[in-house]
Amino acid sequence: MEYRSLGGSGLRVSAVGLGGNNFGRPGTATEDQAGTDAVIGAALDAGVTLVDTADIYGGAPGRSEELLGHALRDRRDEVVLATKFGHTKVDVGVPSWGAKGSRRYVRLAVEASLRRLQTDWIDLYQIHEPDPLTPIAETLAALGELVDEGKVRYLGHSNLSGWQLAEAELVARQLGTERFVSAQNEYSLLARDAERELLPAARHFGVGLLPFFPLANGLLTGKFTRTGGPEDSRIMRQRPHLVEQAPWERLDAYAAFCDERGVSMLDATFGWLLAQPSMGSVIAGATRPEQVRQNAAAATAWTPTDDDVRTVSAIFA
Repeated sequence: MEYRSLGGSGLRVSAVGLGGNNFGRPGTATEDQAGTDAVIGAALDAGVTLVDTADIYGGAPGRSEELLGHALRDRRDEVVLATKFGHTKVDVGVPSWGAKGSRRYVRLAVEASLRRLQTDWIDLYQIHEPDPLTPIAETLAALGELVDEGKVRYLGHSNLSGWQLAEAELVARQLGTERFVSAQNEYSLLARDAERELLPAARHFGVGLLPFFPLANGLLTGKFTRTGGPEDSRIMRQRPHLVEQAPWERLDAYAAFCDERGVSMLDATFGWLLAQPSMGSVIAGATRPEQVRQNAAAATAWTPTDDDVRTVSAIFA
């Protein structure tokens, strides 16, 4: 496993991270504690250190954190534990009246996550979405207090735009408070909007990227074709339209590229992502230990040349 510094901070994370959005999800192998324990154990044994969840994940809000906390109870020091708060569309049982970046809400949310995770500290605490009702200065000040108290080690954000990232950096400098070291946004070969503004801003300000949906719900793993894919996959069970509407001409061209170089599509996808500037860790979900091991191995399976990166980028331009 390769380890990288997250942005301009001293926080080191595995190049491949484990997403916790499947922990507690009904109908998956990680719906219960045994399945979650198996995936977590496989991840740690494979050298994965970054485990990312959120207070809204699971069959019910908080369930993913509960399962994760129990799974890590004897191995807490081995992981960089990341979670999120403040999703504007999901109620986690903490009254907010719409202001989920307020000092009041931040305080209540972090205590609830600490209880569910059975830990005294969170390594990376991330605001899940921008809060249009609360000034970012208030949110940063509240989060800075948590760092001072030792309840949180580093700060990150998710789903912010490029200008919001820049604003947060400026405000943190003006206040002299803790700054965000990571940005978690959707980014993959099939979703490259982040390249317009977010990635340039992240590079400029030294913020590390943690892409979500990096495998485009599995479409970039090589397991799917125009006619379908694994029947037990989430896409085929719940979102078959993603297969039907996928850009198959580009995906077929990508498959040919991989075949010519004797590399799997999964390994090529991780290789392309990890070659991007400011990339911290590629967070991928998993429901079975073998998936975790495959993702972890992909961190170092294929290192593309500059020409390879350009060719793949052009296929999905």
